[in-house]
Amino acid sequence: MLKIGILPGDDIGLEVVPECVKVMKAAAARTGLEVAWSEHPIGKRGHELHGHTFPQLTIDALEKLDGWILGPIGHNAYPRNDPTWIMPPVRKRFELFASVKPVKSYPNIKSVHKDVDIVFLREVTEGMQSSDTVVAGNGEFRPNDEITIASRVITRRGSNRVARAAFEIARTRPRRKVTSVHKEPVYRLACGMFAEECREVAAEFPDVKLEEVLVDGFAMKLVMNPQQYDVVVTTNQFGDILTDEGGGLVGGLGLAPGLCIGERQAMSQATHGSAPDIAGKNIANPYAMIVSGKMLFEWLGRKRKEPKAVEAARCIDAAVEKVIAAAKHLTADLGGKASTAEMGDAIATGV
Repeated sequence: MLKIGILPGDDIGLEVVPECVKVMKAAAARTGLEVAWSEHPIGKRGHELHGHTFPQLTIDALEKLDGWILGPIGHNAYPRNDPTWIMPPVRKRFELFASVKPVKSYPNIKSVHKDVDIVFLREVTEGMQSSDTVVAGNGEFRPNDEITIASRVITRRGSNRVARAAFEIARTRPRRKVTSVHKEPVYRLACGMFAEECREVAAEFPDVKLEEVLVDGFAMKLVMNPQQYDVVVTTNQFGDILTDEGGGLVGGLGLAPGLCIGERQAMSQATHGSAPDIAGKNIANPYAMIVSGKMLFEWLGRKRKEPKAVEAARCIDAAVEKVIAAAKHLTADLGGKASTAEMGDAIATGV
């Protein structure tokens, strides 16, 4: 039995997470997959109930789970200079080292390019983002008013495990190709270490092709000809930028699901924010959250060797494809008139 947590988050998280759970439960019922579901407070709700956006009882509960669904957090509205109002450091606390973000176009949804099907893997525990690279203090400092210094941390372990995750995913896809994105000629040691580890891992996957592309050239090629890419792996800051670029190519962040993976746990986390301006209106697009849930089933199925979870993921994928192709139950941002719940219902019914 899989143990999966539900963390609704803030704003539209309270609307799209229930749709994700509804679809996942329908897929589990169809395939006979046993799941123990549990809900845990986080974000504003966590603060209201327990005085902190990341309560200790939630941390303790997550330790015992296989994975969880995390809705978007509305941290921009949190009071500043109060340590109880923080962006919950879930990824860092549970060492979820890679963000897996698929970018996929659909024939009847407006996009810059058609026939795009890319999976990005971004390392998210090190790199340039200071909150991820230090235990205490800060990765940036300003010795005087004219100079600012920032650190970038790259480790062999961090590079190796995100590369390995990329090759494992590529092995499940028809094209079996990994593109390693870096800037090794300039950052000889930092990007050099990342590139070295990608090559080391590639030697263990002779059935998967490795290519290397410099990040600036990749950004151009992604805009011009994204169809040439399959699985893309890169470092934290490069990935932060490129995954949003990828989402823009196929219709925006409403079509940008995500999964953060660790050694033993994973977290569904759509790329988009909490959109407080449309919260409570039942018009938010649930696609990204639902597909993020599908990805959780997919990953747990592989990791736990649970074929019913893999099949449940396939059922969700097929239902999403069917609803989008029919175009009768799509939210306004996708060209339809359906509500959040109506789109979720249509996908759940089609599972």
